[in-house]
Amino acid sequence: MDAAALERLALRYVERFATTRLRLATYLTRKIRERGWEGEPSDPAALADKLAELGYIDDRAFGEARASAMARRGLGKRRVVGAFREAGIGEEDAEALAPAIEDRALATALNFARRKRIGPFAAEPAERPQREKQIGAMIRAGHDFTLSRRIASMAPGDDIGTLCAE
Repeated sequence: MDAAALERLALRYVERFATTRLRLATYLTRKIRERGWEGEPSDPAALADKLAELGYIDDRAFGEARASAMARRGLGKRRVVGAFREAGIGEEDAEALAPAIEDRALATALNFARRKRIGPFAAEPAERPQREKQIGAMIRAGHDFTLSRRIASMAPGDDIGTLCAE
């Protein structure tokens, strides 16, 4: 593989997938390692930066899309921030997206509880061991302990509006 082939590979990748600079650079490095390299050494990170300058890659837009998708699945802030770190979204972009994530914290927690039938969405009240498991599931999903405990402690059919008032 040479520089032209690497650039074609990068363009094909960003054409097919939403990505970040780090993910593209990692992909290109792996392809160089797998296929070998001919000629002058190339810098995949520099190529990723070039494509970002041209507008093919936007880390912040990727982060917004990823955060929205994770919110729809009911995943909390800690999981979203972890996904940002894994994807290589910079600290500046992550901080810019943080207020939107925090604004939806209650909605995403309730979405998760609805999907898993926890608290007010359960068919019957949970005994303490089951409630502890539910709280653990919510924490693993990235939600705050206090909010998780409040939701899991609610009886089936309770008004979720009481959570918003507090």
